Amino acid sequence: MKELLEVIAKSLVEHPDEVEVTEKESGNTLVLELRVASSDMGKVIGKQGRIAKVIRSVVKAAATKEDRKVVVDILQ
Repeated sequence: MKELLEVIAKSLVEHPDEVEVTEKESGNTLVLELRVASSDMGKVIGKQGRIAKVIRSVVKAAATKEDRKVVVDILQ
């Protein structure tokens, strides 16, 4: 899941070298924290959060194939 989120985020931003994804286990839930450059935050979130919602949906769909629950947090 971490690699999938990294690929998606790096394809959206202008500074792909500053994309950072960390994994945290919380019970049976995997929490993925995404950090990008502050200038790229708008590109990852999108208008009215549309892009962020789609990113979460894609990662959730991939996690469903592995029978896992994944939460994506976008941090500054």
